[in-house]
Amino acid sequence: MAPDEIIARKLNVNGIVQGVGFRPYIYQLACMHQLTGEIANTSSGVAIHVEGSRENIDLFCKCLTTNLPPLAYITGIDEAPDIVRELNAFSILPSTPDLKRSTLISPDVSVCDDCLKELFDPTDRRFAYPFINCTNCGPRYTIISDIPYDRCNTSMKHFVMCDPCQSEYDDPQNRRFHAQPNACAVCGPQVTLHGSDGGLISCENPIERAARFLKEGKILAIKGLGGFHLSVDACHTAAVERLRRRKRRKEKPLAVMSPNLEAICRYASMTSEEKALLTSFRRPIVLLSKKKPCLLSDAVSPRNLTIGVMLAYTPLHYLLMDQEFTALVMTSGNLSEEPIAIDNADALNRLSGLADYFLMHDRQIYLRSDDSLVRHVAGADRVIRRSRGIVPMPVFLRRPLPSVLACGAELKNTVCLISGSRAFLSQHIGNLENSAGYDFFCMTIAHMQRILDITPHFLACDLHPDYLSTRYALEQQQAGMELVRVQHHHAHIVSCMAENRIHGKVIGLAFDGTGYGADGAIWGGEFLIADETGFDRVGHLAYVSMPGGAATIREPWRMAVSCLYSVFGENMQNLDIPLFREIDPKKLTFLQDMVAKDINCPRTSSMGRLFDAVAAIIGIRYTVAYEGQAALELEMLADDGESGSYPFEWLSEDGYQILPHPIIQGVVRDTENGVLPAVVSARFHRTLICMTAALCREIRRNSDLNRVALSGGVFQNALLLNGLIRELSTEGFTVFSQSVVPTNDGGISLGQAVCAAGNRDKSD
Repeated sequence: MAPDEIIARKLNVNGIVQGVGFRPYIYQLACMHQLTGEIANTSSGVAIHVEGSRENIDLFCKCLTTNLPPLAYITGIDEAPDIVRELNAFSILPSTPDLKRSTLISPDVSVCDDCLKELFDPTDRRFAYPFINCTNCGPRYTIISDIPYDRCNTSMKHFVMCDPCQSEYDDPQNRRFHAQPNACAVCGPQVTLHGSDGGLISCENPIERAARFLKEGKILAIKGLGGFHLSVDACHTAAVERLRRRKRRKEKPLAVMSPNLEAICRYASMTSEEKALLTSFRRPIVLLSKKKPCLLSDAVSPRNLTIGVMLAYTPLHYLLMDQEFTALVMTSGNLSEEPIAIDNADALNRLSGLADYFLMHDRQIYLRSDDSLVRHVAGADRVIRRSRGIVPMPVFLRRPLPSVLACGAELKNTVCLISGSRAFLSQHIGNLENSAGYDFFCMTIAHMQRILDITPHFLACDLHPDYLSTRYALEQQQAGMELVRVQHHHAHIVSCMAENRIHGKVIGLAFDGTGYGADGAIWGGEFLIADETGFDRVGHLAYVSMPGGAATIREPWRMAVSCLYSVFGENMQNLDIPLFREIDPKKLTFLQDMVAKDINCPRTSSMGRLFDAVAAIIGIRYTVAYEGQAALELEMLADDGESGSYPFEWLSEDGYQILPHPIIQGVVRDTENGVLPAVVSARFHRTLICMTAALCREIRRNSDLNRVALSGGVFQNALLLNGLIRELSTEGFTVFSQSVVPTNDGGISLGQAVCAAGNRDKSD
């Protein structure tokens, strides 16, 4: 080719393009199209320079986004002419740092099929090596300390590759080219087995010995990708019950792991959508329907029709599951409400009273990451807990916004950093109720700001004055950061709007258990007209008392007494319902006096508390062992064939106030008449659907708004979500709900961030 026929072009590619085999893919593509040039990682993605004929370069650019490596994800490509440098070949250059960092980091993903074949191939040099990986699989986010994503910036920097591994790492034609966790049994991390006192158990195969202990009913702490799991054989009832006692997790369902879909089919049913979720490279926990009878121990998921299931996702898991287990309990390695353990020494210190043995390894985890939790409902995959396999993929916003750090809620906490049109939600941090949780919260913020190179211009937090996240924000404000405080339910609605990339005003339905209201009361059954800059509270459940405050959340019978007193007054204890036969009359009288005299009775408009009250009135739950248990059991009880409902009404004074009285009266009347609780539950759910749709019609009549956004933890209720979407759609509304971001408080930080950035942007 004559020199004057050669042109050059430069391309800057943004997205998940580091550590996922993108550079060798480009190398092979360039060679295929007879191009010379070079490619290098930068702190904003990858930079490509190509030289050749215009026709070949055009073909190269056209093919660039097709047949991408499995984990690659392109968000943008900038192209421009470049100077011809007369290069003789195409080469892959070392990474080059620069001042701006905007590359996307891949989440941690499951082991790929190619690596699995090698793992179980006795002739392969990595046979049975529990850390086998390549550019298409393995750890990413949990082992990175900085970008660019090179080995020196990961926890693999402590392991020097042997010659065969180094040769693979250096070969652009090899699928392990620049696979940063690349290693083998000669040069890489190792698994060891320890007793509860930390003492090393010397054995030829620690994984095989660990499996033997599990079959004997022992509890193992197993170090995984994002932290430790506590594990027992899911078919061994005594072991599961012992784990519950030690972990202080009385009834909350435990997640399980199985080796393959065939094993799962032995105890759970699944749809094609759920199979796709289970087998995706993200490998989340998926909520499935139990089979009856269920092969697993009843103690795994007591009084529950569903079970959280995931497939093995690391080589270590596959080797362990290969020892003929149908399912292993894999629950977070922590005591209740503490962050999961990630460090070996910390695990031995914190979990020695829980686990009989520890299966550990010497690859450090830089950032803990719980298993993600997903449910397919109402035609979409709904993320309930957004963590391993998903984070740090951003939510793409409809427009660029100023940089902001949002501190999230007190429960199910996540934090959010906005950079331009990308909103980066952290992994699930959990409840900020102790110093360990707060330390994890602070560490996560620092880590995200570093690896994303985002310096927020200002902060966002909740209105609640006593949240630890609010206190953190106030401390940063004192250090000079501007602070915007966002009402909890407004943040819920804007979170839904941001995920769906819509703007302008919507009718927002924010239904949850607890949120600090603008008037100081506890909100949770809210009808808002909202956009990202503000809201009007146009309707809500009428206030009722919460006798004992937070104690009401743990003891739903208290909420029942409050609702019953508001309807029947002093005569309530004459009602013929299970509640008054099961609860100590002295307690009932005492609580009734508290409500009558308004002693320690904060007001609430919470939809979640209304669910609690109904569950207690019909005798399902008087106390709960975990958040939302009464509402969950009420939902699962509902009779699918029942279509009846109860009367409802609202007052139109100072906005719409929905009166609980007709609903409570209907529930009590049916209960006294011996109507089955399953029928009462179905009628209650149907009432909420009809009532909500009717009030939305009334609001539309006065506002001309036709779009409805649904958010809040109550919309994890599949019966309510399905029914309300169907009812509103039939009425001509356009309905928006959440799937990528949790509808519970795990999505609050996104709403806070967009509210704050939108208000700041507006003020500028």
